Amino acid sequence: MNDSGDGQPPRKGRWGALRHRDFRLLWLGETTSKLGSSMSIITMPLVAVAILDASTFQVSALAALTWLPWLLIGLPAGAWVDRMASRRVMLVCNMVSLVSFMSVPIAAWSGVLTIWQLMAAALVAGSAAVFFETAFQVYMPSLVPKEELVDGNAKLQGSASAAYIAGPGAGGLLAQAVGAVWGMAADALSFLVSTACLLGIRSEAGRKRPTGRSSKGLVRDIGEGLRYVFGDTYLRVFTLNGAAANLALQGFNAVLVVFMVRELDVSPAAAGLTMAGTSLGGVLGAAAVPWVTRRFGSARGLLIAQATAPFGLLIPMAGSGAGLLLVVVGGLLISLGVVVVSVIKRSFVQEYCPRPMLGRVVVSMQFLNYGAIPVGALLGGGLSTVLGLRPTVWLMTGAFVLTTLMLLFSPVRRLRDLPGPSVEEADAGHQPVAP
Repeated sequence: MNDSGDGQPPRKGRWGALRHRDFRLLWLGETTSKLGSSMSIITMPLVAVAILDASTFQVSALAALTWLPWLLIGLPAGAWVDRMASRRVMLVCNMVSLVSFMSVPIAAWSGVLTIWQLMAAALVAGSAAVFFETAFQVYMPSLVPKEELVDGNAKLQGSASAAYIAGPGAGGLLAQAVGAVWGMAADALSFLVSTACLLGIRSEAGRKRPTGRSSKGLVRDIGEGLRYVFGDTYLRVFTLNGAAANLALQGFNAVLVVFMVRELDVSPAAAGLTMAGTSLGGVLGAAAVPWVTRRFGSARGLLIAQATAPFGLLIPMAGSGAGLLLVVVGGLLISLGVVVVSVIKRSFVQEYCPRPMLGRVVVSMQFLNYGAIPVGALLGGGLSTVLGLRPTVWLMTGAFVLTTLMLLFSPVRRLRDLPGPSVEEADAGHQPVAP
């Protein structure tokens, strides 16, 4: 991974992790894939509604099916990934996702597409995403030195946030111009770009099965991962905090567009622009992470980012006209804080946990974190039916503020920086591949 070609480590510069060729390829492939996936956020429901005349429940089921695999196969996926070559897992997952999504436009052009095939594509691609995301987090630390891990994760998160701003708009324009199924085809092709980038990476990391992989049974491996997470103070707090925060976040995000249209009387276009404005916070947060961790330390930076949560209470205070700015400001600051917290947590887990069980640790945490997303969405929808939209937004934003107490009253509050590699990792002598 030496870019200079003279056997000497390349000089550090303002580009950070992007100065490493292999990381640049990983970043480019993942950014392209995220852009395609964000286009499908709008094109898949449009295919269901415009071509298949799907019901509201069927459309909502499509969204749920993309997250359901985390609850169904998340835990065993972590154990499997720890036994396999992470790069190979990612390549296979890309091909599975490509075939799944490409089957939709092919079937539509052939006149045989059904809602069941669309749901199957969402479920299969969601299952592949479980394996890909887990393998990705195992693979990523091997491509950059540990002192640039935060910067690398921040750049990945920043480009992902930018993709989630641009993707829905691009998908909508593409659907308007040539049809929604072309958006699905574009998402499929994005996995081809990701695959090409992975194949271009020169590092030998992730090409072979881990030599220290477990020889125990699958159930015992899963149990070991769960015990490790809930037996460690920091991992336990971060997991429970992440699950509670996602539950509250999705509780009001699930009804936010409806709240703006029906309570604030804004047009669908204005609601879409407002959502894009709030997403800018993710880009700003990703850009700020390296500076925050250098200036304040990773632990203090985490707590400072949590201080943006109370601004979420601006959202239920919003009104029509200029009052809509409260939604933009509140949502932007929440998004900024969430991304900073996410990058710091992810970088900590990648460095802190023993490499042979990193996959199990990741999915043990994400099993609860991502599993809370559909639960929160259903909770928000149910509460809005019973209490109304504005009271629900008040309740869920208030709950999100309260989740910050989990970190404020944890051992994190006494630290400047989060701890380094655990005892097991240090004993294993793990070091990231040098650039």
